[in-house]
Amino acid sequence: MPHRDVRTWTILVSTFARVGSNGAALELFKTMQNEGIKPNQFTLSSVLKCCSSLSELKIGKGVHGWILRNGVVFDVILENALFYFYVKCEDFGSAKWLFESMEEKNSVTWNIMIGAYLDTGNVDKAVDLFRRQGLKGVSIWNTIINGLMRNGFERIALKLLYEMVKYGTLFNEVTFSIALVLVSLLKDLELGKQIHGRVLLSGIHVDGFLRNSLIDMYCKCGEMKMALKVFEKMDTYFGRNENSIEEVISWSSIISGLVLNGEFEDAFKTFTSMVRKDIGIDAFSITSIVSACASFGVLELGRQVHGLVQKMGHKLDAHLGSSLIDMYAKCGNLDDAKRIFKQTNDMNVVLWTSMVYSYALHGRGREAVQLFEFSMSHGLLPNEVTFIGVLTACSHAGLVEEGCRYFRLMKEVYGIKPGVEHFTRMVDLYGRAGQFKEIKKFIDENGIHHLGAVWRSFLSSCRLHRDIDMAEWVSENLLRCKTLDAGPYVLLSNIYAIKQRWEEVATVRRLMQSRGVKKHPCQSWIQIRNQVHAFIMHDRSHPQKNEIRAYLYKLIGRLREIGYSSDAKLVMQDVEKKQGEGEMLLGFHSEKLATAYGIISTASRTPIRIMKNLRICDDCHNFMRYTSQLLDKEIIVRDIHRFHHFKHGCCSCGDYW
Repeated sequence: MPHRDVRTWTILVSTFARVGSNGAALELFKTMQNEGIKPNQFTLSSVLKCCSSLSELKIGKGVHGWILRNGVVFDVILENALFYFYVKCEDFGSAKWLFESMEEKNSVTWNIMIGAYLDTGNVDKAVDLFRRQGLKGVSIWNTIINGLMRNGFERIALKLLYEMVKYGTLFNEVTFSIALVLVSLLKDLELGKQIHGRVLLSGIHVDGFLRNSLIDMYCKCGEMKMALKVFEKMDTYFGRNENSIEEVISWSSIISGLVLNGEFEDAFKTFTSMVRKDIGIDAFSITSIVSACASFGVLELGRQVHGLVQKMGHKLDAHLGSSLIDMYAKCGNLDDAKRIFKQTNDMNVVLWTSMVYSYALHGRGREAVQLFEFSMSHGLLPNEVTFIGVLTACSHAGLVEEGCRYFRLMKEVYGIKPGVEHFTRMVDLYGRAGQFKEIKKFIDENGIHHLGAVWRSFLSSCRLHRDIDMAEWVSENLLRCKTLDAGPYVLLSNIYAIKQRWEEVATVRRLMQSRGVKKHPCQSWIQIRNQVHAFIMHDRSHPQKNEIRAYLYKLIGRLREIGYSSDAKLVMQDVEKKQGEGEMLLGFHSEKLATAYGIISTASRTPIRIMKNLRICDDCHNFMRYTSQLLDKEIIVRDIHRFHHFKHGCCSCGDYW
């Protein structure tokens, strides 16, 4: 290039930055300076964006210093770029100072600051800042509603969505997408229908992306008729865009929705129809369907999909292999997960991470650690997900020293910034080992008092060790996070129940009612001959309810003869004077009903696999152990945290969960 001025350099730097080549863009900026070309506001904005993407705090501060020394005039674009840089690099002191000193703030400025508060868990400050802004454009409404939703404050997000309507702010495509995700989380079908109607009235072009959001919403709200209706109208849109990514997503979404709603035969038929119509079965569509099978533990459907994929001639690469490993592991079949891992034979971090996490999920902590060490010794670079897997393995196996070493390794050697899940796994690691002082120290050192997930994990450990004094202290910190999740309240109530402090149990329940917190019902399900049977506590809806209950009564009687006894203290009410009533309540927990149905519906030596949406209680854990011993039958239970393999009166968790 014969003449390179600031304009041509700026175009070059900004182009590299735009395509994600941030390191190369910074090298170009250095060369530009060496050639004596003085950057302008546009060049500097691009360079600061690169520093933000790479979390290069030192370089970015150097750029800021250069701006001040050379008297560059700040405009709102450059100030926003600098402000965003400090936020992304977590230098919140500098970010806050810059925000307060900015004379001109536009919607981008407010979005950045509100987003920063939300990302650090300062929800009250985020909402307060939002209220302080005068004229609110649609983008700032989208930021605050989406941020609240992502941080688990769905009800507050919904309240602001109603305010947005009240103030007359017009929804755009992003608003509708956020609103539909919010509806899916709340499972509020009526609200979903209202938003669907609003989409149609708005005149916004309902493209493939928005239609897919509608399909996903109806599926998650259990309204498959409407989901299928929206899906069937896709032909009019995709007639011009055959095999587009949106069309593939639509098919994948409807199949996943059918799985979610227990319509497994229809899910498989729809998948085969997708194959016949040559819709472009790709890695995304296959992994979406396999992931749905994994999420709901439907092993037989997963096997059918796997078989069809093999017939289609799809290569078992690292991407497909990791999805299949995850599916088999989450369906309770670790042997098939290991088989897929060996068949794939690829040094790929996603594949190896899937296998590490699978071992962790099944309580095979030492095997997970061995695999992790082997992968590192062969030059495989672990990512943040790999460390979640290995920390989970250490937690479930009681490997405290190893877990602490891996956490340091992640930060100091691999430069990976810990996220919420890493912090939670570390608290769980210390908590299971009863090292409560170490948890307090860890929370203080890492400045994570605002993370509700961390306090929830701490509270679970208090329940495990039945430390009621510590539980009360942890609960105070957790409830300051203003969580609407019922889990912490139920945990605290259970701890009080164990100690037979029934007045405190009642107080916690009243607090839940006053805050509008609702407990999700405990549910267990089992797949028998390609059909899923779901149970809740005291379930009387199953066609074979009388046979199930009669068998369960008989089984509990036989179990008592070999040493099993119900722990009535686990029932969340004062049953001290009604011991028989307490035992009856425990007798009809959902996983016991599912187990009884599984036993009467399968051959004597056939393992049964049960999925549960919450943590298995101590009493049901004992029940499973004694049942596996009495009947010489393997029982596999997946609860919200891990798998329990009950065999010959023992559990794979070693009673450490």
